[in-house]
Amino acid sequence: MRRTAPFVLVALLWGGAALRDIGADWIAATVVPPLALEQSVEVRDRNGALLRAYTVADGRWRLPVTLSDVDPSFVTLLTTYEDRRFWQHQGIDPRAMLRAAWQGLRHGRVVSGASTLTMQVARLLEGGPTGRWSGKIRQIRLALALEQRLSKAEILTLYLNLAPYGGNLEGIRAATLAYFGKEPLRLTPAEAALLVALPQSPERRRPDRHPIRAEAARDRVLERGKTFDQLSDEDLAVARFDPVPTIRHAFPVLAPHAADLARTAAPDRQRHDLTLDAGLQAEIARLAAQALRGRQDSLSIAVLAADHHSGAVLASVGSAGYRDGRGQGYVDMTRALRSPGSTLKPLVYAMAFDQGLAHPETLIDDRPVAFDGYAPQNFDGAFRGEIPVREALRQSLNIPVVLLTHELGPTRLMARLRASGAAPKLPGGKPGLALALGGVGISLWDLVQLYAGLANGGQSIQLHQQALNDPAAPQSLTSRAAAWQVGHILADLPPPAGAAPWRIAYKTGTSYGHRDAWAIGYDGDHVIGVWIGRPDGTPVPGAFGGDLAAPVLFQAFQRLKPKATPLPPPPPETLILTTADLPQALQRFRGRKAVFQAEADAPKIAFPPDGARLASGDFGLVTKLRDGAPPFTFLANGTPVLTGARLREVALPTPGPGFVTLTVIDAKGRSDRVQLQLE
Repeated sequence: MRRTAPFVLVALLWGGAALRDIGADWIAATVVPPLALEQSVEVRDRNGALLRAYTVADGRWRLPVTLSDVDPSFVTLLTTYEDRRFWQHQGIDPRAMLRAAWQGLRHGRVVSGASTLTMQVARLLEGGPTGRWSGKIRQIRLALALEQRLSKAEILTLYLNLAPYGGNLEGIRAATLAYFGKEPLRLTPAEAALLVALPQSPERRRPDRHPIRAEAARDRVLERGKTFDQLSDEDLAVARFDPVPTIRHAFPVLAPHAADLARTAAPDRQRHDLTLDAGLQAEIARLAAQALRGRQDSLSIAVLAADHHSGAVLASVGSAGYRDGRGQGYVDMTRALRSPGSTLKPLVYAMAFDQGLAHPETLIDDRPVAFDGYAPQNFDGAFRGEIPVREALRQSLNIPVVLLTHELGPTRLMARLRASGAAPKLPGGKPGLALALGGVGISLWDLVQLYAGLANGGQSIQLHQQALNDPAAPQSLTSRAAAWQVGHILADLPPPAGAAPWRIAYKTGTSYGHRDAWAIGYDGDHVIGVWIGRPDGTPVPGAFGGDLAAPVLFQAFQRLKPKATPLPPPPPETLILTTADLPQALQRFRGRKAVFQAEADAPKIAFPPDGARLASGDFGLVTKLRDGAPPFTFLANGTPVLTGARLREVALPTPGPGFVTLTVIDAKGRSDRVQLQLE
């Protein structure tokens, strides 16, 4: 009786013509709570799909929604069940109030409610109690005020954003994502009916905790829909057999590191639209997790995929899992500074081609060398002697790339790195020759951006995961021809064992101490980079870029598209010649200041000594060797005069009087030479 009295009072007041003016003043003086709701920040992909959402301050999911985002059949069922005269009344429904009051008087208890959707919005806005007279009167007064200040669509939108659905779910979008795993634009009759029923008693009817109660409440809504011709007999029959959801889906947490970065950069923005593709992001995230399955839990992985024409990032995985633990999954390894190993070598070669220092068919020495005390070594400790530059890059040899870096100047190499958009960090102040071998800190993001520039014909391209308002002007990294030559060499590398036979220009790298394993590659449209290692920088014994990262690179390309896009043809200005056909200056590369040093056990011509003057006799030129590994090859002025020799004292045929350069090469490609004058 006491709970129905407010309805009787207000219905009489509203119906009394003499009290209309008093009521109008009373309503006009109503203090309306703030209507701007705190809502979950959203991060969406390039197509508008939800990548990630964040709870509001009190830990609730309250995702913004408009009337147009919701299935119209739900709106119809909602008003039919909750407030049939919603579109006609002015905030309260006098007929419903009188009915509720009369039924309450007759039965001595509440039989039916008279709360309109506007009154429910008023209650949700204030969040106060409504069981007492004062609470109910305040709710009615606020409902009348809302109707004067807002349109019906705006009031309904507030309801759609505020209605409770159990636990920390508020608003219909949070409910449909949690219970059905989808947006509310397309709902089945059973789903719509459950969503109508839940806000009346959100905790008692939570389907994940009380499915029987939830189903019973849903079916009552379905019956009402059938009664008022909102549902057909067939719709009703099918909907009754539709099970209620018994679990809550987790909200998407795709690209969490990229989402965090976007939110930090613009904390006041409600929605962040990224260039990522949600489907591809999910595929690459699964691939990253699979790549580390069965390996040490301290390992982490990062994968970055982008369109190298536009610079738009399509997938960004900062770790195998966004969680605590030894793998430090919360650390975004796409942005962490690491040693790039051999992945900077293609830039060095492209610069050398561009500067006319070398050509892919130029011969270059791979043997011991020193620069003011700095003596680089190849990864395997061996030397190949004189080989084409393209082979030096294919085999990722260290000595040839250091020779080229010395001629180019490490400062110039650093400048080109920065021109690509990278922000490298040197361990010391001034760049040295070790820069070409990974002696610098650089991120996966910056390396992918560098390779995007090489793929883009030598013009820098700015990677971005959000629309660029003021894109940076392209910088020239190399000429088109030099970029193509490097890509052509890298594309001839065989794929990793078991990988698809796609022709991708790619380079692997392993940093000093096996701390970082890299693989970065591109085809005609896309560039992808992979890093594997420990976030704390400790070594990973036995880790090589070719073994760990390269297979993931090729699998990532397969997740991206059904087949590789062909690389472009060579630009017309590209010089494609054999070594013999090159200009004399390009046939062989010699460092101007390199001091070649022989290994301690390298072959040495003990006799004749360098600079000796000897008689050209009929019995040959007696030559004695120390050290070295047989068999030996002897050359006079570059022409082989004896091959397969195993003795350390031999008689060589003499070429006749004149100056002679006598060279010996052992089985490991190491050599020694002396200059003689034969008389």
